[in-house]
Amino acid sequence: MTRPSLTERLARHSAERAQAGLRRRLRTVDRVDGAWVERDGRRLLAFCSNDYLGLAQHPQLIAALKQAADGDGVGSGSAHLICGHRSAHAALEEALAEWTGRERALLFSTGYMANLGVMQALLQRDDLCVQDKLNHACLLDGAQLAGAELKRFPHADVDGAARQLDSRSDAAALLATDGVFSMDGDIAPLAALAQLCQREGATFMVDDAHGLGVLGAQGAGSVVDSGLSQDEVPVLMATLGKALGCSGAFVAGSTALIDGLVQSARTYIYTTAMPPALAAATLAAVRLAQTEDWRRDQLNQRIARFRQGAAQLGLPLMPSPTAIQPLLLGDAQAALDAAEALEQQGLLVTAIRPPTVPQGKARLRITLSAMHTETDVDRLLDALSRLPTGAPLARPV
Repeated sequence: MTRPSLTERLARHSAERAQAGLRRRLRTVDRVDGAWVERDGRRLLAFCSNDYLGLAQHPQLIAALKQAADGDGVGSGSAHLICGHRSAHAALEEALAEWTGRERALLFSTGYMANLGVMQALLQRDDLCVQDKLNHACLLDGAQLAGAELKRFPHADVDGAARQLDSRSDAAALLATDGVFSMDGDIAPLAALAQLCQREGATFMVDDAHGLGVLGAQGAGSVVDSGLSQDEVPVLMATLGKALGCSGAFVAGSTALIDGLVQSARTYIYTTAMPPALAAATLAAVRLAQTEDWRRDQLNQRIARFRQGAAQLGLPLMPSPTAIQPLLLGDAQAALDAAEALEQQGLLVTAIRPPTVPQGKARLRITLSAMHTETDVDRLLDALSRLPTGAPLARPV
């Protein structure tokens, strides 16, 4: 008996993706300078970064990282629960909890690990996990790896979520949603979902990776922007590598929740703590995000200018009020061709194709930053207006 080769099967899958125009390509950025990147010897104006507030290269973050590295070195050397938890980690957790209005916060190495760890700790095999159909992959993976029954509801459909909860009214249930959806840029109906969870006795979890720093008072995120507290959203996750310009993630909530994760979240217990110097840099980013409201104001001005200009051009934008502005093209090859045409004009915009987005929903995922100037936005609009006439930009999909 000859077993199938796993590596050959993977190679066939890659070949099939290439044949369908869906092959992913890894390209190296040689240098970053604000909103500009250098790649393959070319200087490109980037509209694809999640550095929404322009903090990734801020001098205060760099100085905090260098100073902490001089004192603590680079790696933490261990998991948090062994000897890797340093004062920089503790200070960052306290600041994140205070910022988001939670009793405590717990650091994770990545957002993916945070969501896997939370769901593995909270959910058991007979439990129910209800999720928005467009949730980030790590939320979906977390429910499946925990062994819970995963039921998905149509995007932003509160009634659909209610029907899924009603389908197993006797089961322990977690309802999880993105706060800001990473590919569409719209904001979840958080207040209505919170009311549903309270009515149904379900635990409510929000992944605010793309909301923290840019929404709400002092940038505290989409949950605060929706007027919701820890009682109404007991499980909050957010990342540190987007608006804060660093890396990593955290979960915030009650003392009981955080104590439970320390005991049971495998992706926290069994991994090395983030470098303490990175925690120090992130703390500097939190302080800037809290106090420098002009960054959010400037970002919102760029969003408004782009959307106004795109409307005048008749471009098929999706209804997003956030820094994520998807231009829906439908066909994967059309999205690739548009991205290539923009790169020829000196602009870096990413084409997003299935399976990251549903079939027929390929798009340019345009992201705006406080680093962009009005001239930058106008240059992008001008380039979009001059895409080849064969590109399906004039008709919404």
